Amino acid sequence: MYIPKQYQMDHDEAVRLMQSNPFALLITVDEKRPLATLLPIEIREVDDKIYATGHIAFGNLQKHTLENDREVLLVFQGPHAYISSSWYKIEEVPTWDYLSVHAYGKVRIVDEDELKSALSTMLTHYESHRENGRLWHSLDPNLLEMGIKGIVGFEMEMTSIQAVAKMSQNRSDTDYQSIVVELEKSQEQGAMQVAKWMREHRKGLFT
Repeated sequence: MYIPKQYQMDHDEAVRLMQSNPFALLITVDEKRPLATLLPIEIREVDDKIYATGHIAFGNLQKHTLENDREVLLVFQGPHAYISSSWYKIEEVPTWDYLSVHAYGKVRIVDEDELKSALSTMLTHYESHRENGRLWHSLDPNLLEMGIKGIVGFEMEMTSIQAVAKMSQNRSDTDYQSIVVELEKSQEQGAMQVAKWMREHRKGLFT
């Protein structure tokens, strides 16, 4: 994607965004058209390499595009919000602020043992902090076996990460403050998250 220099997100922040927004869009291409599915993804770093693991329904025809060494794209979307130009000191057109990561890489289908390990890790991530959380070892083995038969697991080694943080960095301090104040008035989750990011990246304006 097109990323002007002032909106380029650094590597560590891109990894954190993927980890904190793990419901990603998996995009592949078959012989005729692009295919896409929203999926929960786990991100891990090993020896300076980044891997994404996930699973897709067995009945989803997109599974046929997940052949070994095929290149795929994962799109991770962070907070975003509409920015009204009425908040600027000088009249201009409105825009949209957002955080997003496009991760490209080679994909492979994982074997059953790897799939079980990935699912166990995912359950630990989302269930271990809950009262009576449903962890791998606490679930009925027959139920787990049935579930595994209904999915196809995959792993992607990321080869390229394109990350953008278009968050009004080009605005003057006056406009920047105004944007934050107006976003916080909305009380919408996305707007509040954008305002929080903006506050953290120009802390001197809000002391």
